[in-house]
Amino acid sequence: MLENVEGGTAAAQRLADGAPLRSALDVADPADWLALDAGVREVAWYRPQFLPGWEHSAPLPPDLTQVGESGLALALCHRNGRIRQEAVRQSERYPALLPLVVIRCADWVGPVREQARQSLCAALNVDSALDLASLVLRVGRRDRGAFGVDLLSQILRQAAVGQLAVLFADHDRVVRRFAYRLAVEGKLLRPAELARVAAGDQDTVVQDLCATAALTALANEEDYEDVLPSLLSARNPRVRSAGVTALRRAGRPQQAEPFLSDRSALVRACARYVVRQQGGDPVAWYRERCAAAGDPELPPGAAIGLAECGNRADAGLLWPLLAHPEAGVRARAVAGLRALDRTDAKQLRPLLDDPASGVVRETVAALLPSADKLPADWLLERTGSERPRHVRLGAFRLLDAHGGIVALRAAVGLFEDPDLKLRTWAAQSVQRWRPSPDGRRGDSEVGELLDRSRHLFSDYVLRRRLWEAGLNI
Repeated sequence: MLENVEGGTAAAQRLADGAPLRSALDVADPADWLALDAGVREVAWYRPQFLPGWEHSAPLPPDLTQVGESGLALALCHRNGRIRQEAVRQSERYPALLPLVVIRCADWVGPVREQARQSLCAALNVDSALDLASLVLRVGRRDRGAFGVDLLSQILRQAAVGQLAVLFADHDRVVRRFAYRLAVEGKLLRPAELARVAAGDQDTVVQDLCATAALTALANEEDYEDVLPSLLSARNPRVRSAGVTALRRAGRPQQAEPFLSDRSALVRACARYVVRQQGGDPVAWYRERCAAAGDPELPPGAAIGLAECGNRADAGLLWPLLAHPEAGVRARAVAGLRALDRTDAKQLRPLLDDPASGVVRETVAALLPSADKLPADWLLERTGSERPRHVRLGAFRLLDAHGGIVALRAAVGLFEDPDLKLRTWAAQSVQRWRPSPDGRRGDSEVGELLDRSRHLFSDYVLRRRLWEAGLNI
């Protein structure tokens, strides 16, 4: 693969030396053709040894028929527009050069562009369109590149679904999007097939496109049986939410209840909509489940779901969940208390030592607004190297938010931390540190800590920090 213009220039040199096209570049990779096109123009065309007799200022050779495939590939990328135009005419002799004709369809010179478009219209069929789809779509992003995309669409609308399958599996997501749009427009895929694509493809655009098309194409009850299971079991929350919303139209709103505790907020919101439309009460559903604080099967989504649609009084159901055996439930309970604005630093502090990093992360987020009210020594103790990394990180975030000498002391203390990222964050904290307005000026400890951080500052900046702290320079 030619990863850049330099690689394209090297390929151009190989072609000029007489190397066959397939040994000079990967002809199946559209990026290589684009790199070659850019690389050829980087070459100093006045060098006779590169392409004998074809200096940039030389007149057009009277006949290109004596130039082989490699030379014609170079001519198709030549800086001289007349040479490119004549090379396009001669390219019919070498079908392997059709990718360069595609590129010339977006040429900045009108006559070259028109000649290339005529040649492409004559040469393109379903099979060659499938091979060139990725390159055509890349060139289509350029100015004057729409012609190739329109022609590609016109040709591939004649293709059968079996022929398009090669594009459905392409690693390039732009190609997959293009192919599935054609399939949806032509109604080439059944709703069940579209649903399976929506559930399995990694690209969110393809997921949305196919999920929407699958639901739009549903005509009867039997179709729902084939479509909904794929959508409801998809990993992507947007696809699951589409399936949940479709339960109402399918006349199965009761099946939306389990999704009230889905891990995705989007899916939970859709489930609440469907349940409410059938006269249900999602809040009561959440309260009933969260009331059983000792239930080991309680889904984490129930805790945060209650906070999303309940009121501040529901915090009473969330506090007991902080001791739940499942880490996911504890984390969502903390997040729910924060959403309800019912956090209490005294009750949340013990969770900073939780063995689950997700719980500590949510606890830190809840305590950040009151970081300056937490005991600094207690937090500093948790930055020791014997503590788990997520505990050290959580304590440091709170100390950093505390500001003043407390933040400086914590950051400098982490210079020897075994974790590289934590050491980096500590150094960044020191570099942006400023004395707090209400801090004691002239504090000798500040001078000592800044001196230990000397390697992070220039002499000027260090003197500036010391002066800001009220220390003699």
